[in-house]
Amino acid sequence: MKHLLKLEDWSTEEIINTLNLADQLKYEQKHGIEHKYLKGKTLGMIFEKSSTRTRVSFEVGMTQLGGYPLFLSSNDLQIGRGEPVEDTARVLSRFLDGIMIRTFEQSEVEALAQYGSIPIINGLTDYCHPCQVLADLMTIREFKGKLEGLKMCFIGDGNNMMNSLIVGALSTGMSFSAACPEGYMPPEHILEFGKKYGKDKFEIVTDPIEAARNADVVYTDVWASMGQEEEKKIREAAFAGYQINKELMAVTNSECMVLHCLPAHRGEEITADVFEEHANEIFEEAENRLHAQKAVLVECMADEKPEH
Repeated sequence: MKHLLKLEDWSTEEIINTLNLADQLKYEQKHGIEHKYLKGKTLGMIFEKSSTRTRVSFEVGMTQLGGYPLFLSSNDLQIGRGEPVEDTARVLSRFLDGIMIRTFEQSEVEALAQYGSIPIINGLTDYCHPCQVLADLMTIREFKGKLEGLKMCFIGDGNNMMNSLIVGALSTGMSFSAACPEGYMPPEHILEFGKKYGKDKFEIVTDPIEAARNADVVYTDVWASMGQEEEKKIREAAFAGYQINKELMAVTNSECMVLHCLPAHRGEEITADVFEEHANEIFEEAENRLHAQKAVLVECMADEKPEH
């Protein structure tokens, strides 16, 4: 049984195989080729955080694969009223073929996998966002034709996005640089993961221009994520200057991509002109959530895997 709890759990080979499968499923979808690899399967989708892209892409993707997606908000489940996650895991395992969960604590995702007996897919936690990063890697490879040897730069908070991007980029042969304000760095064990690749492959600084120099891909996220609304004013002050704008793009490589996991706050983490100039990349990235997650669903839940 295979889970996607965090990207660190997957080998480079598993990541690349999933990207290859995502490419295949995207091709088949665009050309009207049915791929009912999950016919008769049911996916429970637990949402303790609201969502646009995660909800729609998993629900549509599961349907296209021939399965049935079941939306479950925390208001609908006893877990929202205090039932232990280990009991929820054992009950839902008797009804469902897989669970996707979008929640706050990484420990909740891990507990579902520990006590359940079906595949668990992390749709987002405060710690990581593996499905988004698989879509990001898919998009970069589509536009650049490769991952190996490219430089990714992240500007902003050392949050769940950055945690997963570090793992995804370095695991697939990219180098990674980031600029974060003091006090907003990633957790120590993620920094240790990056340091294993050496200074020529991994660097975190406080100067956005320094981080972006010679980048092939520049990435950002909102300054205040869900659950951090009360910190908004503090974060606006801390992240002033940590913005993707024309000045920053001037030091990147020619034809540098810009990616954003959305929703975007134009005028904060990215200027409106840079966003619109790179809108095709950003919205292809959003679409690729569908195709990458379908590949994850097949890898984790299909009885027979397609050749790709």
